[in-house]
Amino acid sequence: MSAGVNEPSPPLQPATREQVSAAPKVLLHDHLDGGLRPQTVLDLAVECGHALPATDAAALGRWFAEAADSGSLERYLETFDHTVAVMQTAAAITRVARECAEDLAADGVAYAEIRYAPEQHLENGLSLDQVVEAVRLGFEEAMAASASRIVVRQLLTAMRHAARSREIAELAVAWRERGVVGFDIAGAEAGHPPTRHLDAFEYLHRENSHFTIHAGEAFGLPSIWEAIQWCGADRLGHGVRIIDDITVAEDGTVTLGRLAAYVRDTRIPLEMCPASNVQTGAATSIAEHPIGLLKDLRFRVTVNTDNRLMSGTSMSQEMWSLVEAFDYTVKDLQWFTVNAMKSAFLPFDERLDLIERVIKPGYAAL
Repeated sequence: MSAGVNEPSPPLQPATREQVSAAPKVLLHDHLDGGLRPQTVLDLAVECGHALPATDAAALGRWFAEAADSGSLERYLETFDHTVAVMQTAAAITRVARECAEDLAADGVAYAEIRYAPEQHLENGLSLDQVVEAVRLGFEEAMAASASRIVVRQLLTAMRHAARSREIAELAVAWRERGVVGFDIAGAEAGHPPTRHLDAFEYLHRENSHFTIHAGEAFGLPSIWEAIQWCGADRLGHGVRIIDDITVAEDGTVTLGRLAAYVRDTRIPLEMCPASNVQTGAATSIAEHPIGLLKDLRFRVTVNTDNRLMSGTSMSQEMWSLVEAFDYTVKDLQWFTVNAMKSAFLPFDERLDLIERVIKPGYAAL
């Protein structure tokens, strides 16, 4: 006997590993200096005479993962000393950017915004413009060669403990027709509030330019509040500590504080990086990561990698870890992906085109 027309559909099954790998993905929060191939670090270190803690790619990859997993912020940050040290020439930066885009394309990423701090790549005499041009060239080379037609754009980061944010903001505006779509500040949150960089954010507002702010990762609600209400951030880098403004009662009733309610009401995107958050102690495990509750509450949640080398991760791995923790279906993964594409700093018509031409058909095929 055929099923009645009003019978409920069978529940959707969790996505398979193969579906996760094949799904089109959108990445908004990924650091260029946190995603190098171990072999590339080795090759470039030989070229520039930089000493590394290991002498073969496999051992070096393990060292990066162990240092990042150590629970020590000092050891975690030491990993970037090595990657930044080998990215001080235009050729090295172009190679890193090209390989970054190649690796993302191979992982099924359809659109990515890759961030880095130009001010950290000037030790050998490059200018800020030469750094941005070197990254642009690498991305352009990879996009031209990619069969999957990945689209990659730059976010220029200023370091929050330094005093160059206005200069980097002006750089982002100067390059916005040439592959740069926005601005970011990063670095230690404690003691370096985003309001120290208000002149940069006010300038970007006047220039109708987009920016995201690392906030609510290591530091709590005050960092998120300042990023949004004082600085006017379009998106929150991490934002995981917004959970501190959400109360879940014993009976399961959820109450949002005023800041959490504002973030949800105004659809401010959260650039969530689950594996990285576990490494830095912002979450105790993937299963206990606030992303599960925030998705249930329909915040504008996106899934990201942060630092692929240090976390030994990829977009497929991040999504698969969420499937394992929360039994997410293909439909759930599409929700995260469309959220990210809606939240990208790409022009509206280009975002819509990628959603309609790449993302929806890609998920429908699964």
